[in-house]
Amino acid sequence: MSLRLQLLQVARLSTRLLGDSTELVRDFFRQQLSSDGAGFDRDNRPDLYYTIFALAGLQALDEQLPREKVEAFLWSHGDGASLDFVHLSALARCWAVVGRERMPRGIDRTLLERIETFRKLDGGYDGDAKLTHGTAYGAFVALGAYQDLGHILPHPIKLIQNLKRLETPDGAWSNVPGARVGATNATAGAVTLIRHLGFPVNDRVGNWLLAQLHEQGGFLAVPGAPMPDLLSTATTLHALASLERRLPSEVHERCLNFLDSLWDAQGGFYGHWADDHLDAEYTFYALLALGHLSL
Repeated sequence: MSLRLQLLQVARLSTRLLGDSTELVRDFFRQQLSSDGAGFDRDNRPDLYYTIFALAGLQALDEQLPREKVEAFLWSHGDGASLDFVHLSALARCWAVVGRERMPRGIDRTLLERIETFRKLDGGYDGDAKLTHGTAYGAFVALGAYQDLGHILPHPIKLIQNLKRLETPDGAWSNVPGARVGATNATAGAVTLIRHLGFPVNDRVGNWLLAQLHEQGGFLAVPGAPMPDLLSTATTLHALASLERRLPSEVHERCLNFLDSLWDAQGGFYGHWADDHLDAEYTFYALLALGHLSL
């Protein structure tokens, strides 16, 4: 099963906890797609990246997708010649949702050729041309694109070797080689990727992830961060599940309380306590977190 489908499978379980609020969330995701089939970014502009999350949210809640409109939006991006690394992957993912059989002929190989230009000498990927090394996030983006387009990532061992270089002395991962302290999303991404590719992970990383729990629930992006955030919480829960680490009951309850504190009656979720804007990305991550907490 691909990374995308794994996330979607868990997010579908969110309705167990959303209950009567499910329709509000479903309606929120409907509003995140324009009449032209494009997802809105945080400035209400059409954006491929946000289209991913609008479509995924609708899928998770069993809402019918406006495939023809989305397809027309995707065709407007052609073969991705003007897109950066993240948006190339977004285009691939959106085509996977609409249906690979509807893609322009040969676009799969063209997109992957462009994505390969972002591969680093250490075997990893990142969209920043100035970086000489890959990152955990870049690896997640690249592998997802290959899977969404129905191809096998070349030289996966080199990707694992890249991630090995990003390990930190505290038992976690960073996006920077030689870092002394890990970062939550890099760690969660590395754990998920390594386990997905069938390689073992040291059990102590689960302890590191759990140590990032905020006293009021939710997980911190880095040790000592002033507040937890929804992205770190969702990715941590996903990584812990891949490690088959069950949450202690008190941690489970605190995470539920944290998610409840980010809920808005408009049907979306804020990214953190200081956020004042609702969007499809964070709301999908809320579905992912709720899906894990429903188990």
